[in-house]
Amino acid sequence: MKTAITKFEPKTFTLGDQITQEQKDYFKKFGVIQFKKFITPETADLFISELAKIEKTWLAEGVEKVNGIPLKFGNDPEGNKMIQRMCFTNKYSTVLAEFLKDPRFNLLLAFLSPYDGRISEDEKDGLVFNHYINQPNSKFTQMGWHTDSPRDLFLGQRILPMLNVGIHLDDCPSSNGGLRVLPGTQNQGVLKLLFGKKQFIDHRPDPKEIAFEIERGDLTIHDGRLWHRVQVSPNFGEKSRRRVMYVPIITGKFKPKSANSKTPFYHRFAKVVTK
Repeated sequence: MKTAITKFEPKTFTLGDQITQEQKDYFKKFGVIQFKKFITPETADLFISELAKIEKTWLAEGVEKVNGIPLKFGNDPEGNKMIQRMCFTNKYSTVLAEFLKDPRFNLLLAFLSPYDGRISEDEKDGLVFNHYINQPNSKFTQMGWHTDSPRDLFLGQRILPMLNVGIHLDDCPSSNGGLRVLPGTQNQGVLKLLFGKKQFIDHRPDPKEIAFEIERGDLTIHDGRLWHRVQVSPNFGEKSRRRVMYVPIITGKFKPKSANSKTPFYHRFAKVVTK
């Protein structure tokens, strides 16, 4: 099944005190937008330090799930065990919790208009930390083509608009892998949204995909209905390292997670997602 693509116009923006009409139109057309220098290099260092503290604690305590969501483990370049996907990190760091209260996040709700959106502090997977590294025993090097919409169906609800907001903690030029999207596919019908590609299984580059030239501190936002993937780095070890925090901005009924939350069914496919 072919997926309709919109001819892309590469452009980056700076986030001011409001979302401009140009930015709204750009996002509506392509389903993705990039804001430069959302955080400073010093702030990125602070976040990395906070995440390292959480990781150290969870490894020492043998934590495998948080609020029902499994963590993803691998090995660092020295062969030590590491956590490559962490969830709800905002619940284990005052610094990260305060970061989600940054008023600039509320500006992003404009991209969901006319729907009412909210920052997912207690829902979905909270503030997620993805730590990609390409090496033996790494469990997180790439992610196949997917949309974020089937998760709603697995949870027994209709597909709802949402945003995935990425805060990038490392430089990631397109030559080092990273985010790839098919612009405009957020406007496709339900069949193409679900079956335009083999969700998570298909890792093949698409001739119409576009990549990003990301610098440390940049912010990327993509519509949850947009087809996207994460390309594996051609480098190995330290040169392949890419660290990104993601927070969803969601709509619909409030459904908070807790320590008593069950593991969602779709996590049974976790091994397929990153191979």
